Amino acid sequence: MSDVRVIIQRDSERDERVVATGTTAADLFADERTVIAARVAGELKDLSYAVQDGETVEPVGISSPDGLDILRHSTAHVMAQAVQELFPEAKLGIGPPVRDGFYYDFDVARPFTPDDLKAIEKKMQEIQKRGQKFSRRVVTDEAAREELADEPYKLELIGIKGSASTADGANVEVGAGELTIYDNLDAKTGELCWKDLCRGPHLPTTRNIPAFKLMRNASAYWRGSEKNKQLQRIYGTAWPSKDELKAHLDFLAEAEKRDHRRLGTELDLFSIPDEIGSGLAVFHPKGGIIRRVMEDYSRKRHEEEDYEFVYSPHATKGALFEKSGHLDWYAEGMYPPMQLDGGTDYYLKPMNCPMHNLIFDARGRSYRELPLRLFEFGTVYRYEKSGVVHGLTRARGFTQDDAHIYCTREQMAEELDRTLTFVLNLLRDYGLTDFYLELSTKDPEKFVGSDEVWEEATATLQQVAEKQGLPLVPDPGGAAFYGPKISVQCRDAIGRTWQMSTVQLDFNLPERFDLEYTAADGSRQRPVMIHRALFGSIERFFAVLLEHYAGAMPPWLAPVQAVGIPIGDAHVDYLQEFAAEAKKKGLRVEVDASSDRMQKKIRTWQKQKVPFMIIVGDDDMAAGTVSFRYRDGSQENGVARDAALAKLVDVVERRVQV
Repeated sequence: MSDVRVIIQRDSERDERVVATGTTAADLFADERTVIAARVAGELKDLSYAVQDGETVEPVGISSPDGLDILRHSTAHVMAQAVQELFPEAKLGIGPPVRDGFYYDFDVARPFTPDDLKAIEKKMQEIQKRGQKFSRRVVTDEAAREELADEPYKLELIGIKGSASTADGANVEVGAGELTIYDNLDAKTGELCWKDLCRGPHLPTTRNIPAFKLMRNASAYWRGSEKNKQLQRIYGTAWPSKDELKAHLDFLAEAEKRDHRRLGTELDLFSIPDEIGSGLAVFHPKGGIIRRVMEDYSRKRHEEEDYEFVYSPHATKGALFEKSGHLDWYAEGMYPPMQLDGGTDYYLKPMNCPMHNLIFDARGRSYRELPLRLFEFGTVYRYEKSGVVHGLTRARGFTQDDAHIYCTREQMAEELDRTLTFVLNLLRDYGLTDFYLELSTKDPEKFVGSDEVWEEATATLQQVAEKQGLPLVPDPGGAAFYGPKISVQCRDAIGRTWQMSTVQLDFNLPERFDLEYTAADGSRQRPVMIHRALFGSIERFFAVLLEHYAGAMPPWLAPVQAVGIPIGDAHVDYLQEFAAEAKKKGLRVEVDASSDRMQKKIRTWQKQKVPFMIIVGDDDMAAGTVSFRYRDGSQENGVARDAALAKLVDVVERRVQV
């Protein structure tokens, strides 16, 4: 038997070994229980893979991103096997790994119930304990069709081999190369227990699944298209240890408490009525206060930064979006046209930028006017599929705090630097502090303009981003069709990442709109255009803040900043006088004069997450004082009225949390 030479690659360390022919990746890492797969020549392989002469082999740990995907996809197979053992008529859809978990789609006679999920999870535990082996088998298209003749969705996937999409998860079943089926084999007898069309790789056995839990079920269209049949989707999660699973479930419980949709109802802030439509919210008075304060502060800061306010209509002729390129590149995200004026197509606007270009072009512009910073709270409409609409964070109608800056090439770098600094400082004013930046570069299949222009724009953005001293993460292919962008990514109070502001550099729309200014030498020059949305959308930013603060907004944003709670009816007038003084100072203070007992009033306003309760009894009235009760239940007694008002004004003006 001849030997083969292989290189074991671990980060920057390389270890050359001579091993016997037929040695598997499992043999190479036999003493490392956390290694569950290998990467060979850049491709993920099962541990059963026999290494070849000259190959470089990297271990894949179960806790690595690839390892987690393999763990979760293997668990999805176990779930699908459990479903078909309990529901033999179930037809298999697709079961890819997703962030923090996995799902699998099934065609079944009726929707799954909570009791069904309990039974499926119990069956999965039985399969896991059996230690069934995941065994890869290469098959021809014809053989696969014969074996899977009773699985219509798998047959469809076989037909799209080589063009499977990552968007719907089909690529986990059929890749660009050969077809493979994974058999689940009995650990003792080798007997076939179950099989599934799959690209792999997988864990060695089901015993390598340390911890999992089924989460919920939902309806989902086959391959994400509303034209297809609706299937039943079961979501689950899997982790390298029971402790990590518990931590994840605890995190989800905390996230559930912070869900902006739940808080929006509990705090009477907004709703999304069925009568209006999915993804279209209305703000109630208390939510309206938060939104107005957000907008007013944003307006003030923009005025300080020399932005000029503009307004544009909600609908426009389709020719404008043909000119901008949106009908070529963004039509799927736009609402269908309305035919008016003898057959002219009108569209609800998905973007504000084309209209701002028309404002720039409404008259001749001089270099002396540049940079020209146009700002609008512009409401836009984007047709999101029903399956992705999610409260205020993924809506169909929303308002952007949108700005477009027109400048010279010479001003470009300085203006980008100024813009990004302004964006970050304004986000910090709202209490967000944990940032990193993402640089989105050209999608080679979806862009306009020359490669040279894109290279210049990308290099300029990178230099500007690096000046902020924040981590910079690449996002290859993530740019809009008209130019690269920097995205400000922010971690909230429980560590979730949200995309906040975007700053996009655009040489292309000025070209398409033939925008020009008169330069100092009298020549006509093309301006550079910077797209900038700070909140992204007011609705989404509202939701992020609501979840970040778990509904307990800092006093400057709170709908009710303080509530007066009288110990008895005799103290109501005194508190109303205090509230009237507070309102003169611009504070939002109410008095609870209801017939409820004091302790009930306190509980009621605690649930409303009001920053301060101002409690008054006989001693306070006699001394001209009030008592503060804070959110944590602590109390400060005998505070003079003037000092109490000054304290409220101070925390609001400093925009601090209490």
